[in-house]
Amino acid sequence: MLRKGRSPDRPADAGSQPHRDRSGALIERLAGWSIRHRGIAIIGWLALVALAVFSSGLLPGEDARGQDPGETGVAEQVIRDQPGYEPARENVLVQAHAGGGRFVDDPELRRATEDLVATLRRLPGAVADLRSPLAPDGRQHISRDGTSGLVTFFIAGPNEEMTEHYRHASAAVREVAQRHPDVRVVQAGDQSLAAAVDQSIKEDFSRSEFISLPITVLILLFVFGSLIAASIPLLLAGTTVAAAFGLLGAVGKWLPINSATSSMILLIGVAVGVDYSLFYLRREREERAAGRSVGDALRISARTSGRVVVVSGLTVMLCVGGLLFTGLTNFRALTIGTALVVGFALLGSVTVLPAVLSLLGSWVEKARVPWLGKWRSTARESRTWMAVARAVVRRPLVFGGAATLLLGLMAMPALDMHLQDAGPTNSLPRTVSAVDGAIRMQEAFPGAPTPAKVVLWGEVDDPAVPAAVDRLHDRIASSGGLLAEPMTVVRNGAAVVIRVPLAGSGTDETSNRALELLRDQVVPETLGQLVGIEHAVSGRTAFAYDFTNQVRAGTPLVFGFVLLLAFVLLLAAFRTSTVAIVSILLNMLSVGAAYGALTWVFQDGNLAGALGFTPYGGVVGWLPLFMFALLFGLSMDYHIFILSRIRERWSGGASARAAIVGGIGSSASVVTSAAVIMTAVFAVFVVLTAVEYKMLGVGMSVAILIDATIVRGVLLPAALALLGERAWGIRKPAGEPRVAVSR
Repeated sequence: MLRKGRSPDRPADAGSQPHRDRSGALIERLAGWSIRHRGIAIIGWLALVALAVFSSGLLPGEDARGQDPGETGVAEQVIRDQPGYEPARENVLVQAHAGGGRFVDDPELRRATEDLVATLRRLPGAVADLRSPLAPDGRQHISRDGTSGLVTFFIAGPNEEMTEHYRHASAAVREVAQRHPDVRVVQAGDQSLAAAVDQSIKEDFSRSEFISLPITVLILLFVFGSLIAASIPLLLAGTTVAAAFGLLGAVGKWLPINSATSSMILLIGVAVGVDYSLFYLRREREERAAGRSVGDALRISARTSGRVVVVSGLTVMLCVGGLLFTGLTNFRALTIGTALVVGFALLGSVTVLPAVLSLLGSWVEKARVPWLGKWRSTARESRTWMAVARAVVRRPLVFGGAATLLLGLMAMPALDMHLQDAGPTNSLPRTVSAVDGAIRMQEAFPGAPTPAKVVLWGEVDDPAVPAAVDRLHDRIASSGGLLAEPMTVVRNGAAVVIRVPLAGSGTDETSNRALELLRDQVVPETLGQLVGIEHAVSGRTAFAYDFTNQVRAGTPLVFGFVLLLAFVLLLAAFRTSTVAIVSILLNMLSVGAAYGALTWVFQDGNLAGALGFTPYGGVVGWLPLFMFALLFGLSMDYHIFILSRIRERWSGGASARAAIVGGIGSSASVVTSAAVIMTAVFAVFVVLTAVEYKMLGVGMSVAILIDATIVRGVLLPAALALLGERAWGIRKPAGEPRVAVSR
């Protein structure tokens, strides 16, 4: 029965529920302690952040190095174990500009090549094994069409001097290019391409910080209309990210952390830090608008919003933990980084955040921005979303079917998704000098910029080795163009490294076929016959190939873990398997639609001009799996929030349909604000340089928007309306204890 005077669309008084679940009561007690000891809570939080920030500096030793997957990892570990240095090969393309002549006939091309060779030889010990098309055996260094020449050399060691030697060699190449303006002289190789990628990541990292902060500030000002209120989520997010990065630096002593991981952790930290603060602040405002004191409002917020923040944060951490099933070092680092930043965000939201709000009291509404208008009670329900919900629950089959069809159509391109690593030439734009040089070099000398590396170790001093290398050379000539020249051989300690160019772009199907030919037939039939010698093939193509295969092998385990975990958590939160299954199916629809958008945009090349990338016919291999784990964790936040509001009304006596309409309406402002912030933060990835970041930005933004609009506003109410009372089980009679799980 309904209490007299209360609309069925309004919730029961969250502050007066007779029964409180244990987790909500525990969080309420924790927040209560922080409120009573706010000075200790604030100082303790700052001390914890400071300790985390300086933790990496307190630990001695170098940062850990990663272990590549598969055969690539075996080969790279052999090279790493050698007492010498890993030979880094650089290539310089000497080519006539458009309309130029052939290398053998063009005197300017020959003069530029002679100048380049002489300049490099004058460098004191910086280069080794210098080869050019001018040498007696230099025919392999002239392109098939005769228009281009290739000068190759190795950066000389020892290790501590390689960076300086590379800098001198690159400066020499640039000087020669300036002296011969009519000739294209461009460099691309192991070190130059790696340096271009590292520099791009650093610039993207700085750009993401520069862009994301102002956007987040503007959205928070619009949401709260107060400088003080808007600054609180930013302070929590900032200290959260700082603490996570500090501990990540310490973790890096045992687990390799790369720059790409840092960029993603930064934006994930900002997104969840601001979101968790937003939910807490909005509920606290709502309770104060209902006439409660600051202390009461904070305690209710802790029991409701705080509980759901903790559940959501733990869900994100556990779902992303599913990536550990791949066994990939990169995913381990990303998992730990995400767990750290989300863990700090939820810890701060239920400890220091109540303390700060208690300290500020009504001052949280000061410093208002006049042109944003007066603050209105957040308890007010959204008329627009309530109108949508009413229409949906009246005709759930029509609206639910139309929404399902729409998402199904959006997901269809994903059926043809092709997982393919971008590689540096596809990842970065051609405005990067090394990338432009590598692409031109690839056209003239296929495989030269990023060759495969055949590593031999064991009895490499055996006299039979040179003969076996000659047989390898002969097999390259008879490979039908899949394997190419020039092949180079260099000794590295007790190992031998043979570089073999592969046909294709470096990561496409042609390159993969060439790699399979080299690994499965050519190397075993030539070098594999040597007694006491082992071999393995690595290189950029091999790394992408092995990485993608390991991702595919681990995908069923990751999907199974995440789906089972989501079901268990939803079942524990709502005590009904029906709601858990419906939520998982809706999440799968939104993720599928995001996959379809990702494929349509990046693999098929739509919107390439607008987003500033060059399509290469694939989607980065690790991205769909990472998106699946992260999105399932993040989307649980919205689902738990909305479903809790709906169940609160149903438990208070409202009919199933009235509870749906009221729950959707009361959750609209918070979910919309949170979705806008999270979408804006992830959309920052779209303006970064690397195509992998652009893919992540588009995929995550599309999925979040779909989840907060079509799923939240149409599919969820349609599904619950069709289920009716069966969705929630048996209603408790009035007066019996009820569990308050809303925020």
